[in-house]
Amino acid sequence: MFDFVPEFWNSLPQPLRDPVSLAIPFFVLFLALEWGAARFLAEPEYDADGRAHPPRAGYAGLDARTSISMGLASILTTAAWKALALVGYAAIYAYLAPWHLPVDAWYTWVILIVGVDLLYYWYHRIAHRVRIIWAAHQAHHSSEYYNFATALRQKWNNSGEIVMWIPLPLIGIPPWMVFVGFSLNMVYQFFVHTERIDKLPRPIEFVLNTPSHHRVHHGCDPQYLDKNYGGVLILWDRMFGTFEPETHRPTYGLTKPVGTYNILTLQTHEYAAIARDVRAAGSWRERIGYLVGPPGWTP
Repeated sequence: MFDFVPEFWNSLPQPLRDPVSLAIPFFVLFLALEWGAARFLAEPEYDADGRAHPPRAGYAGLDARTSISMGLASILTTAAWKALALVGYAAIYAYLAPWHLPVDAWYTWVILIVGVDLLYYWYHRIAHRVRIIWAAHQAHHSSEYYNFATALRQKWNNSGEIVMWIPLPLIGIPPWMVFVGFSLNMVYQFFVHTERIDKLPRPIEFVLNTPSHHRVHHGCDPQYLDKNYGGVLILWDRMFGTFEPETHRPTYGLTKPVGTYNILTLQTHEYAAIARDVRAAGSWRERIGYLVGPPGWTP
């Protein structure tokens, strides 16, 4: 079943098979640079209503340590989910795909990169609108800071993404390429988690997801909620009506802050809230609504 994996891929050392592993030194470097720059920033800014914001691109020690800890744990959980997915993808690729796209063809890589990004957009959009999937994704939005450390505050449950990638092996993309494509997508997204970069030239802002666009996505202001889901391309948001430009500095974090730095609580608190709501529900309609309705849904 696994004879589709190229020999050169098997000959690579394990760390070289995952672009995220290769990027880790650069993550550390940019974290250090941003943290150093943040030390020279002013005191927190304040809204008209008196609510304090963290300084731009600022760092709080406990918040950053929490984000980094969640990221380190996600390396292990993601590897486990990928190992599980590989079995299913290999079966789909070997027995259901009507053809196998050539690995050495440029168009295969174009299909991969664009396909991963389009599927990521729809997964990301669903994750914000279906509560049981939001329960995993919300951990990434739980920080009230926006910096490179926040990019590492990743979920531990990748089951939704794994299901979303199924069309890729089904159209003949080798499973190992699926994982490489998604890793490249994630590496790009690390670099949009910063306030140190203002808006880029208009052609770039029109096509690509940029720090300005992704700051909007992390905002909990009513104007910014459920906007800018794109991973690499912001074109999907423009095409499907979810684009919002950055007009003011966002208020970062969840609409209902969790109020803890315990990484287990940050990962699981929404699942616990769903369980409480389902137990208290008065009908099956309400139970289903609490599971698949949008966050905040009530009968």
